[in-house]
Amino acid sequence: MKEFIKVMKALSDPGRVKIMKMLQHRVMCVCEIQAALGIAQSTASKHLKTLEEAGLISSFKKGLWVNYILTDGSASAYAANLVGNLKHWLDYDPEMMALIK
Repeated sequence: MKEFIKVMKALSDPGRVKIMKMLQHRVMCVCEIQAALGIAQSTASKHLKTLEEAGLISSFKKGLWVNYILTDGSASAYAANLVGNLKHWLDYDPEMMALIK
């Protein structure tokens, strides 16, 4: 039950849902996410940490940059299900379409 709650809490914030949808389309670093959402770097980092702890995204270092990508959800059945479904949800939402361009 704790795992389920962690994944659901991670997706309870609109900013984190937006991050997930952006990462569906490409790998991004914190500064790109920050700029796209118009939020502080610390806020972006906090959102990314929450998503990573829930098993929804993962990070890798490339030179000086830390990049983020969607996971396949292998760490959690709940994460796998939500990552799979999120790929189809909100595709035609005007706010999401503006972020993805």
